[in-house]
Amino acid sequence: MSNDMKIPDESHPIAIRPGDERVLIEVGGRTVADSSKVLVLREASYPPVHYVPLDDVDRALLRRSSTTSHCPYKGDASYYSIVLPDGREVTDAVWTYEHPYPAVAEIAGYVAFYPDRVEITSESAEGPRD
Repeated sequence: MSNDMKIPDESHPIAIRPGDERVLIEVGGRTVADSSKVLVLREASYPPVHYVPLDDVDRALLRRSSTTSHCPYKGDASYYSIVLPDGREVTDAVWTYEHPYPAVAEIAGYVAFYPDRVEITSESAEGPRD
């Protein structure tokens, strides 16, 4: 992977803040993650991404994949597939930056999920929302 590193700025802003919601991640009715300690990463014009602490994820359902990618703003990403007890597999549904660049160091130890591969539900103090 390339080691080019870019620093977020006005042309490509990145902001990370603690989420004020509980996030539930499910696949096929099985809870994969449940956390009230998420970080919300907002990057440029992309949709916000919830990063969930790995401690709040059912790691028994994760299998590391050989897939990797590189973001010049965040660093090198590793991927996991979700493997359910019945053998169903959702390939490369989870990514993590194990050693993120300094500008986004807060996301180390967190994972994110592709919303088109899992069901993500957010609940605020007012109740469920999408």
